[in-house]
Amino acid sequence: MVEEFVALYAKKIVSEPEKIVVNKRGLDKNFYEIEILSSTQDAGRLIGKDGKMIGAIKTIISGLKAKDGNSYRVIVKPQ
Repeated sequence: MVEEFVALYAKKIVSEPEKIVVNKRGLDKNFYEIEILSSTQDAGRLIGKDGKMIGAIKTIISGLKAKDGNSYRVIVKPQ
């Protein structure tokens, strides 16, 4: 559910949505890492000026902790 939302949201921001890949890995019992793979140019768009865009994505995802009790870490990596 979380990775599908992040993929949909990220594809609306970037200029090459077909290159967006979102992976979710469990690092611990209730801790997950969400990795967004994108082109180099689009990585900058996802992070945003002063990290505001990725901060907004993290804020929305942190709201899920209240619902499912899991914590998430979001990272952006250029391919």
